[in-house]
Amino acid sequence: MATFESQQLKRDIERFLDEDDFFKHPLYFSKLPRHEVEAQLFIKSDLTLAGTPWFEATFDFLGYPLKSLKEWEGQQLKKGTQIKLNDGIPFAVALTAERVALNLLQRASAVATHTKKFVDIAQKYNIKILDTRKTTPGLRNLEKYAVVQGGGFNHRMGQTDLWMIKDNHKKCFGGVKEAMDFFQGLQAFYTPIEVEIHDLKELDTAMKLGVRHMMLDNFSLDQLKAALLVKQPDVTYEISGGVTLENLESYCLKGIDAISVGALTHSAPSVDISFKYEIKK
Repeated sequence: MATFESQQLKRDIERFLDEDDFFKHPLYFSKLPRHEVEAQLFIKSDLTLAGTPWFEATFDFLGYPLKSLKEWEGQQLKKGTQIKLNDGIPFAVALTAERVALNLLQRASAVATHTKKFVDIAQKYNIKILDTRKTTPGLRNLEKYAVVQGGGFNHRMGQTDLWMIKDNHKKCFGGVKEAMDFFQGLQAFYTPIEVEIHDLKELDTAMKLGVRHMMLDNFSLDQLKAALLVKQPDVTYEISGGVTLENLESYCLKGIDAISVGALTHSAPSVDISFKYEIKK
């Protein structure tokens, strides 16, 4: 029986193949040669591999399931690593699946690799690295999945997972209290509220209102240190804005619970993976 996850992946792959004109010509796929090829993945840069479920699902959609790549998922691989795929894949399937499958694998691996670099620094201070909603339209599931494979955490998948009061909410409703009144009025009993805080005065206001989750947005180090002096035991501090690999460690202060980094998904440097095959002898 097909799982829910496989059905979701199937819908995604169909959309990606459609984007690649797979369905445009009715005879193209059926007329391609069917002789078997031997295929391998060549890892051409150091990386954390992620996205193998999407890679496998592309071949599965075309009627040729690959042997599982599960053992490789989330692994840190060195440049030069080779991963052998099935002994024989029909040329028609290999050629048609190649670009979509490889694009997805490279994108996910790029996000996972970039995330892992942040995680390696922050985990020494028991601070979690979170993603944001700054994802590529249509690829949110893939990219947020890749963040987890890199050791990070998902902040929220969509707008309604958590009510986040941002600066535009405060402007629209007239302040933190008025924005909180709006979201509390939605009567979503288990949905928490987080407030984006821009200065110490606003932090004080939010604390007096009983807010438990604070996003300290673009705080200077001096502001962070002052904020930590008044932190309550049941309050979560999340840092956001301006954090890079180069300055991350300076933000890893005792009392900070999490750091959210939009660059995990919107600016992950590309990684290099090749998909090569030869006619099976």
